[in-house]
Amino acid sequence: MTPDVLADAEEAAARAAKAAGVTVRALESLDELGAMIALFDEIWEPEAGGSSLPLELARALTKAGNYASGAYDAASGELLGACVGFFGPPSHAELHSHSAGVRPAGLGRSVGFALKVHQRAWCLRRDTRLIAWTYDPLIRRNAYFNLVKLGARPVEYLRNFYGVMNDAINAGTESDRMLVHWDLLSDTASEASAGRPRPASLSAERAGGAVVALSAGGDGRPVPGLLVAGGPGARSFLVGVPADIEAMRLSDPALAAAWRTALRDVLSPLLSSGAHVSGFDRSGWYVVRSDHEADRG
Repeated sequence: MTPDVLADAEEAAARAAKAAGVTVRALESLDELGAMIALFDEIWEPEAGGSSLPLELARALTKAGNYASGAYDAASGELLGACVGFFGPPSHAELHSHSAGVRPAGLGRSVGFALKVHQRAWCLRRDTRLIAWTYDPLIRRNAYFNLVKLGARPVEYLRNFYGVMNDAINAGTESDRMLVHWDLLSDTASEASAGRPRPASLSAERAGGAVVALSAGGDGRPVPGLLVAGGPGARSFLVGVPADIEAMRLSDPALAAAWRTALRDVLSPLLSSGAHVSGFDRSGWYVVRSDHEADRG
C-alpha cells in the first residue's frame, strides 16, 4: 500500500472520529472485549442465557491478529460502539466484518461511520483491500449506510443465511442477508470515507426509464412489478423496501414476512442472473442494473 493511500485513510479515520466526538481504538484486554460483548448483547438482546459472542472466542480472534475496535465518547470515556471481524483465506486478502453496533447513547452522531472508516485504515495498513459483511436488505437505513455512506456493493443475496434468529431485532424471522464487498481502494470507497458519498437518484432513474420491480401498495403490502431480465426491454430496475421493517415485525409479523418473501423473489433472481445493485436512494429504493445496461455505460 502506498504511503499516500495510507495517509489519506488515516486522515479520513481521524476526521470521522473527531466529527462523531469519539476515540476509536483497537480492543485487546479481556475487560475491553467483555465490554464489547456487553454492548452487542445490549443491542441485539439474545435469548436468555445466550450471548452475541463468547468471550473466549473474541480473545482468540484478537490474539490471532483479527480486528476488534471500540468507539469511546471523547468526553466521558463511555464505550458507544464496537466492531469485530476476522480474516478470510490468505489468498483473498479479505476481512469479514462480523458484527458492528452502536448503543442508543451514540446514535445520531455517525459513530458507526467512524468505526468503519477506522476499520478501513486498519485493513489498508495490513495490505488488505477488501472488507466483506452481511446486512438485512429489508432494513432501509442499513442499506443506505452500507451502499451510500460507505460505498460498499452487494455481490450475493443469501437466503436464510443464519437460520431463524430469535434476538430482539430479528424477532424470530428468517435471516435473509445481502453480502457486500467494500473495495477499500475504489474511488467510491475513498470518496465516501472522505465524507463525499454518491447516493442514487430515484427521480433520475425514473426519468431514465427504470422499471419498478417491487413497491408498496396503498395498503402497505409489497407489489411486485414486471421483471424483464432477458431480451429486449428494461435493463434498470427499482426495488423498494418499507420504511421500518423492524417496527413492522412487531406490529404486523405477517406483513413483514410477506415483504421478506417479495424482496427475496425479486432481488435474488436478479442478482443470480448477473444484474448488480449500483446504488440506493435514501427514500428506500435499490437501483439494480443488468450487465447489458452496464455495458451501455
